[in-house]
Amino acid sequence: MCGICGYISRNQITKEQLRIMNDTMYHRGPNDSGVEIYPFRDGYNVGFAQRRLSIMDLSPLGHQPMHSDNRRVSVIFNGEIYNFQELKQELSDYPFKSNCDTEVIIAAYLRWGIRCVERLHGMFAIAIFDRESDDVYLIRDRIGKKPLYYWQNGTNLVFGSELKPFMKCPGFKGIIRKDVLSRYLYQQYINAPDSIFEDVYKLEPGCILQFHLGDIKITKYWDVHRVYDRESAHQVQSYEEARAELKKRLQKAVADRMIADVPLGIFLSGGYDSSLITAMAQEHSEMPVKTFSIGFEDKRYNEADYARAIARHLGTDHTEMIISEKQMFDLVDSIPHYFDEPFADDSEIPTMLVSEVARKKVTVALSGDGGDEFFCGYNYYEKLAQAQKLELPGLLAYYAGQLPIGKGHLIDRYPRAMRLIAENRDPATKVQIASDLYIDAAEKFVPGGQLPCKYPVEEAYPISNWQVRRMLLDMDTYLPGDILCKVDRASMKYSLEARSPIMDTAVMEYSYRIPHRFKYCHGDKKHILKDIAWDYIPKELLERPKTGFSVPIDKWLRGPLRERLIDYSSTEYLRRQNIFDPEYAARFISDYLVRGDEGPGTGGNLSGVAWSFFVFQQWYEYEQYKK
Repeated sequence: MCGICGYISRNQITKEQLRIMNDTMYHRGPNDSGVEIYPFRDGYNVGFAQRRLSIMDLSPLGHQPMHSDNRRVSVIFNGEIYNFQELKQELSDYPFKSNCDTEVIIAAYLRWGIRCVERLHGMFAIAIFDRESDDVYLIRDRIGKKPLYYWQNGTNLVFGSELKPFMKCPGFKGIIRKDVLSRYLYQQYINAPDSIFEDVYKLEPGCILQFHLGDIKITKYWDVHRVYDRESAHQVQSYEEARAELKKRLQKAVADRMIADVPLGIFLSGGYDSSLITAMAQEHSEMPVKTFSIGFEDKRYNEADYARAIARHLGTDHTEMIISEKQMFDLVDSIPHYFDEPFADDSEIPTMLVSEVARKKVTVALSGDGGDEFFCGYNYYEKLAQAQKLELPGLLAYYAGQLPIGKGHLIDRYPRAMRLIAENRDPATKVQIASDLYIDAAEKFVPGGQLPCKYPVEEAYPISNWQVRRMLLDMDTYLPGDILCKVDRASMKYSLEARSPIMDTAVMEYSYRIPHRFKYCHGDKKHILKDIAWDYIPKELLERPKTGFSVPIDKWLRGPLRERLIDYSSTEYLRRQNIFDPEYAARFISDYLVRGDEGPGTGGNLSGVAWSFFVFQQWYEYEQYKK
């Protein structure tokens, strides 16, 4: 696990400047660093830099940038290749000097070319410089576990694991891209390929960027809906066969992720996904595995008792910390520094705290991320199943609602839930049912042309089942853009590597062969995963309502953050800032703070938009201070 950055540029960027860029990511790799510049053709130079968090082969032989034996190829790499030992055996004719996965990438590239990425299973962001073909490649893993940004500046390219190196790059202006802001306020994150800055993009998951003497080409080697179409054509009809094969693949995925030359542990919430991963890890370990959980003083959100019971049943070496509201609140000001661009999923705060707890004892932590998206776990998937059953009545209600009544129409008098179903007519956003209050607020905050708040992409998923369609959409958007971004930044804040067995290539692809009725079985979400978990843990220890990490943002925004929120939303400040609509934003925040408890329609139930606005303003203030 590391941080990488670099450039392909005709502009003069010195080795010292590249070192400064690289060192902005010290937290991603405190153990070692490497900075090198190579002459290229047509006046270009290539700069490669890396910060290393030593996980495999702790010796200097794992230093990056790393070069092939014949110096044809140079590589920098962030992540882990879990099948590197198998590949190493297949590539045994290469003169390996180390026992790390980086060198296997080089050998694989020399044997198979850029298509070698199809053989790499893991989480990765890779940069490859091939002096023979005059190519530089940037590669991101299939589902987007590891981040990779790039700045296209004319025929020059700068890249990095985070945005921090760009801020120190000569010539970078950091102009805010306003057209993403309404979508950000609504979604609470900025999804690839977009970023908060003009001309800066996130390389999308499963993509290869090829830079060839100023020409840039991006190709997709792994695509969620394409792989789903391929694998779902061969669905397994036997439940017992699907269950046995999924269990076997999960066991191997967990075992592969337990290979490390440093201490390893597991994030244990006490829910199904993390408990199953913990049980399988304990199955592969001769010693009690280390598990970590946090609890909250507020009993409404505290799941520590459940995690403790699971740990006791499995016999793990368990560490638990009860977190006070003050400890959570104290992390609010660190969000802009570690997340680089506005990111308003409030669970980032407890994720940072559990990472801090784990890092005191381990350098690698396994997590249960991916279980909800691949096996139908979120509560709103259940609501979608109900909404799909009401599609025909909703259509009839829509047309009936056009009848004029008084100064409006009948639909204006529908109960809110009924109106949501009736107005859900757009086939491009069918499974993104949401209150118009939220969308209307997000759109009015920012004047001018904006990206739509919803993702108008569902026609790429020609699937009749709304749950399946939303799961695929979440794999393309919410999972990499929010969940994986959150875990990466929160864990790397403490130089902790997070690994996710459920997002193993073999597990993900096999999940598409499992019929949906095995995942959502008579209203039971994640049924097949739960059934496997019961092999290890009694059902009564696991069955409870889904809670998740939660932060009292309403209380904070109306309490200790109130004055800052008022300052951020004053018309004078907003006019000077020239980003948001001053009158609307000021009125919205005022309504939120003053009339917040008056119920739907008053603005008080729109805390998500208010928090997203606050986080943006906090980030903006931090960026202006740095300048």
